Amino acid sequence: MELRQLSYFVTVAEELHFGRAADRLHIVQSAVSQQVRRLERELGAALFDRSPRHVRLTGAGERLLPEARAVLAAAERARAVVRERSSLRLGTSTGLGEHLDRLLGDLAVLAPDTAVQLVSAAFRDRLEQVADGRLDAAFVRSLEPVPGVQIMPVGKDPLVVALPAVHPLARERDVALADLAGLQLCMTTRRNNPALVDMVVEACHSAGFEPPPGPVTGSLQDILATIGAGSVPMWTVVYAAHARVLLSPRIAFRPFRAPGLALPIGLAVRRGTPSAGAEVLLKALTALPDSSDHDD
Repeated sequence: MELRQLSYFVTVAEELHFGRAADRLHIVQSAVSQQVRRLERELGAALFDRSPRHVRLTGAGERLLPEARAVLAAAERARAVVRERSSLRLGTSTGLGEHLDRLLGDLAVLAPDTAVQLVSAAFRDRLEQVADGRLDAAFVRSLEPVPGVQIMPVGKDPLVVALPAVHPLARERDVALADLAGLQLCMTTRRNNPALVDMVVEACHSAGFEPPPGPVTGSLQDILATIGAGSVPMWTVVYAAHARVLLSPRIAFRPFRAPGLALPIGLAVRRGTPSAGAEVLLKALTALPDSSDHDD
């Protein structure tokens, strides 16, 4: 008995017409009839009552139909497991730096045959795609619990301040948050990165000031271009790892004076039973050193 024969049988049973079944399977009708006949000979029972006017399941065919569907479903699950074990869909965002490099390096050693697909998406989109299975896992800069998603701590991501290169604070080795009180804060909308926006605004409040809001722009490049223009003193925050690859003569990146600002980094996986790809990724994570000791 072959899976192909069961597939042809189920298709004919659903269509109750050999011609329509052949069209659905994209093969010639004679091939469908031949494989169903072979299945009937192997089982020793007629599966269909055939007449020039209609095709109907026999009693044996009715009994076989649910079993055949179960066998085909099991075969598809087996194929899915094999595909899943050979691929990993990982959600990412900007500025992950050495966190991502170290993880992918260890993953290549643990599972060299795993094909990694990196998917860049907004924070909420990453979590939604993990919850519904479109992503095996995703990096997020938050440890807040989310329905359907489990988030495990990975490390911390320090932030630096970005300000106009012509501003007096740009000549300092580091910058205290309170020194920025008179400058407009230019950031992405809270919906795009609630953890980042909330942390920066709350830190400003703790430092004793309400940051004047700057213009709302789109991408980080737009924000930096606006700040670099220098017509109005403004500032923003950038992940330290990302700042190291952002080159602009109009922008100065400076670390915050201790204790500084840092966001936790977590790995989000689907709650319950992680996918095979996520399990391989979690094993790679256990091989990483404590990334909180790194300034990336």
